[in-house]
Amino acid sequence: MKNAMLTVKPGLTWLSRLSLYIAGIGLVAMTVIVGWQVFGRYILNDSPSWSEPLSLHLMSWFIMLGAAVGVRESVHLGLDVVRYVMPPAIQKAMDLVSLGLMVVFGMGMAYYSVLLAMGTWSATIPVLGWPGGVDFFPMILGGAMIALFALERFIDVAIGEDVAADILVQEAA
Repeated sequence: MKNAMLTVKPGLTWLSRLSLYIAGIGLVAMTVIVGWQVFGRYILNDSPSWSEPLSLHLMSWFIMLGAAVGVRESVHLGLDVVRYVMPPAIQKAMDLVSLGLMVVFGMGMAYYSVLLAMGTWSATIPVLGWPGGVDFFPMILGGAMIALFALERFIDVAIGEDVAADILVQEAA
């Protein structure tokens, strides 16, 4: 299993970095679009109608991609108070249960987002002219990536690896 993980990790590292860069570009793009909207509203007295729905769509993308990377890098929110007072074997079991639930959650989010996308595909986002189902693409990809990265961490914990990510996040004590 360790050899298989060593084979897969470079691809997952690449996917994680790519997701982070795309999320960063989306954040910058959203900031520029909102800046243009404010400029148009207060300076030109003509606010662009497309800026708000496009900004919200970009926000969905960078939130979901960032959340998936957060799962891989182990920087997601967690309540670890009880975990730290338990013996190591119980800590490992708690980690496996938590990561297993994250895998199930990510798969469920992706699956039900596909259903939502299919159900709203015939609707149109008025200002953008896109099919309504496009709004669920970030949740589909984000859910799948959350499941994938949580599964990677699950396997790492199960085989005794310390960290799935290529950087070690130090917690402030």
